Amino acid sequence: MRLPVVVGVDGSEGSLRALDWAAAEAARIRLPLRVVHASLWEHYEGLRPPADPEVPGEQLLAEHLVASARDRVRDLSPEVSVVADVQPEDPVATLVRESHKASLVVLGSRGRGRIAGMLLGSVGLALAGRSHCPVVVIPARQPGTPATPGSVVVGISDATGPSAAAVFALAQAASRHGELTAVRAWRRPAHALLSHPPLPGSSSSAYRRQAEEHLEEVLKALETLEARKQQDSQDTQDSQGAHDDGSGSVVIHRSVAQGPAHQVLIEAAETAELLVVGARRASVWHGLQLGPVNHAVLHYSPCPVAVVPDTYQG
Repeated sequence: MRLPVVVGVDGSEGSLRALDWAAAEAARIRLPLRVVHASLWEHYEGLRPPADPEVPGEQLLAEHLVASARDRVRDLSPEVSVVADVQPEDPVATLVRESHKASLVVLGSRGRGRIAGMLLGSVGLALAGRSHCPVVVIPARQPGTPATPGSVVVGISDATGPSAAAVFALAQAASRHGELTAVRAWRRPAHALLSHPPLPGSSSSAYRRQAEEHLEEVLKALETLEARKQQDSQDTQDSQGAHDDGSGSVVIHRSVAQGPAHQVLIEAAETAELLVVGARRASVWHGLQLGPVNHAVLHYSPCPVAVVPDTYQG
């Protein structure tokens, strides 16, 4: 059984954007959609004092909210099987639990909190650091530049082999019949910045060449892994008499750029449909490590951001 796409809703404009994106994603990859509202969402974000449990008003409002969300999905994507549920918990606990049995969890970058601007909502940040499946965060504003259809950008870390994020990004590009841009950022060490401007053959050129070689090694291993998976999938389809799902080989572009990784990724994602980054699990108790790069792209990316745990198997 294929796991559903889960989307968290709270009635805000941001959650409607997330709902629409999740419905389109579920339709595109032919998965069911599960709409979830945590009835303690507003208490979690400090919008409302604790309610009298004897008053049924909030429960009725929550049920109306998810019913409206379900109807919206049916209007937008009638082919999608959708269920809606109200959970009497705080949103982080609810969505982390949902992530155990989801293909991905989707939510808006901001809830209904009082802080203005491009700040990431507390729910999104907490979930991105604890989820067991990829989390897709939808930005608060529409991008200024139209996205290139099917374009996916992934950040390549220092890991020696293909990360879970890279594997997820390649699968996303394939299912979109699009292209993948693998981005590797590099910087000169601080002590080297004090020297004269770089000359051919200088240390700066060496750092760039090192970044290029690392990127090439990772992508070569990624392509080998993907070829093996495609062959296994084809063998399974042949044995079952199934049809091809339509996803094929992906054109992979290499991008090596000097500068802070978050800045390089945000610029690369300007016309992308999806930006993918990875997160390492620190420990069983402390969840994932969301470093400064992840925080920056979650706050300022012009397109949806997928945070993929390094333990994710797909």
